[in-house]
Amino acid sequence: MPGELEPSWKEILINELQDDYMLELREFLKNEQKNGHIIYPPNRLIFNAFNHTPFDEVKIVILGQDPYHGQQQAHGLSFSVQNGVPVPPSLQNIFKELKRDIPGFHMPAHGDLTAWADQGVLLLNATLTVESSKPGSHQKRGWEKFTDKVIAELSRRRSGIVFMLWGKYAQSKAGLIDSSKHYILTAAHPSPLSAHNGFVGCRHFSKANEYLKNRGLTEINWQL
Repeated sequence: MPGELEPSWKEILINELQDDYMLELREFLKNEQKNGHIIYPPNRLIFNAFNHTPFDEVKIVILGQDPYHGQQQAHGLSFSVQNGVPVPPSLQNIFKELKRDIPGFHMPAHGDLTAWADQGVLLLNATLTVESSKPGSHQKRGWEKFTDKVIAELSRRRSGIVFMLWGKYAQSKAGLIDSSKHYILTAAHPSPLSAHNGFVGCRHFSKANEYLKNRGLTEINWQL
């Protein structure tokens, strides 16, 4: 079952966590594991994004859709993989854009984005679990309702957050965000299938840092 949620998030999401749909989701995950299905990420890492980025420390949200479904890949942070695992194609394209966008950025030897999360980048997937080798297998089980609430609460209770929405799915969440209080950046998804349609050259990373700087906040050090 999902590990404990970081206290600031737990306080805000306590009603969601106790709602019937979340209890049903927990039961579903428990039964899947009891029946021998391998679930990613491991239970203790399902809420990893929240545990590295407390509610009041969120500066940027990068929204993904699903965890990676391969062995040792997913660790609860969108687009990120555990150290020692080959960097997936979408993340390679993210790094290439950073190299174009951020002076002095050099390509990392790994795909672990924990250092971003610890600086206030909430790496949020809309669905927080997946069955091994079955992409999308845990969609429409309740996670999307939970993570929609996360986005809505950030929008409502905070101001000045940068939301990076890459691809049509992420952009479908824009309606949850008050654009008069927050900075929404949209582009194509960094997947090799679509990156050339507008992700390449989007310069979201420097734009986000410029916005943070103008608000008197510490910029993100994107170098890993």
